Amino acid sequence: MQINRTEVIKNLDRFKMVIILLLMIIVMSFASDVFLSGRNIMNVVRQISVNMILAVGMTFVIMTGGIDLSVGSILAVSGVVASSLLKNGSVDSILLVTIIASIVGGLLGLVNGLSIAKLKVPPFISTLAMMQIARGIAYLLSNGRPIVDLPKRFLIIGQEAFMGLPIMVIMMIVVVAIGYVLLQRTRFGRYVYYIGGNEEAARVSGVNVSRILILVYVLAGICAGFAGVILSSRINSGQPQAGLTYELYAIAAVVIGGTSLNGGIGSIGGTIIGAIIIGLIRNSMNLLNVSPFNQMVVLGVVILLAVILDMQSSKRMLKS
Repeated sequence: MQINRTEVIKNLDRFKMVIILLLMIIVMSFASDVFLSGRNIMNVVRQISVNMILAVGMTFVIMTGGIDLSVGSILAVSGVVASSLLKNGSVDSILLVTIIASIVGGLLGLVNGLSIAKLKVPPFISTLAMMQIARGIAYLLSNGRPIVDLPKRFLIIGQEAFMGLPIMVIMMIVVVAIGYVLLQRTRFGRYVYYIGGNEEAARVSGVNVSRILILVYVLAGICAGFAGVILSSRINSGQPQAGLTYELYAIAAVVIGGTSLNGGIGSIGGTIIGAIIIGLIRNSMNLLNVSPFNQMVVLGVVILLAVILDMQSSKRMLKS
C-alpha cells in the first residue's frame, strides 16, 4: 500500500499540538513524581480556568483576523466592579454581581467593536488604547488599592467545589460549551469564519460584517468580565493590577491551538488544547523550580514558536 506523503503531512500538521501535549505529559510524568497526582491535576485545571475563558472569547476575535489586547485590563475592571458592589453592599446577590460585571466587560468590548467596525481603527491600536483605558478605570474605581474583606459567600465561585469538581471549573466548561455551539452550530459562527476567510467576499455575500465584528468584541469583553469575577473570587479580592499579561496567555492558547492569526481557520477544540499546553508549561516549570524570570523567557519563546508554526501552516495551505 502506497503512503500518500501529502496526507501524512496534513494529518501531522492537524494533530501536532495533541502530539506535543502527550509528549509533555509523558516527559513530566518521569521528571516529577507529583505531576500526575490528583491534587496537581486539579491545581492545573484551576489554573487554566481563567485563561480558558479568556481564550474562548479571543478565538472569535482572532478568527475574524483581529486581536484583542485589552482582555486582561477588562478582567481587572470587572473584578474591581464586582468586589466594590459586594463590599459596599450595593448588590447582595452573587449572581447579579456576576451579570453586572460581565455586562461591564461587554460594554468595554462594545467600545472596541464600534471603533474597529465603524471607525475603522485597526484592532491592534483600538484594543491597545482600551488596555490603557480599562486599566486606568480599574485603578480609579479602587483608588489604586486592592478591595479586600469580601463576603465569604463570594468565595464559593473560586474556592468551593460541587460533587468534587471546582465550581470555577464547571463555569469554564459551560463557557467552552457555549463557545463551541456558537462557533460550530450557529449562523453567527459561520459568519465569523467567512469574515476571517475573506472579509470583502463576506460583505458582498450579504453578511453584515460590522455587526458581526461588534458582536465578536462584545463576546470577548463578556468573557473577560466573567473571568474577572472568577479570579476575584479565587484570590478573595478585587485587584486593579489583576490580569497583567493575561491577554498574551489567551492569544498564545488560541494560536497554539491552531487558530490562524490571518483569520478564517480555527476551533474551540484547538483552543482547549492550547490552553492546556500553556497551563502545563507553567505548572511544569513550577514543579521543576524554574525561576519566574526564566518562566517569562520560556513562555515568550513558546508564543514566538506558535506564531512561526502558524505562518508555516499558512504557507503550506497556500501552496496546496
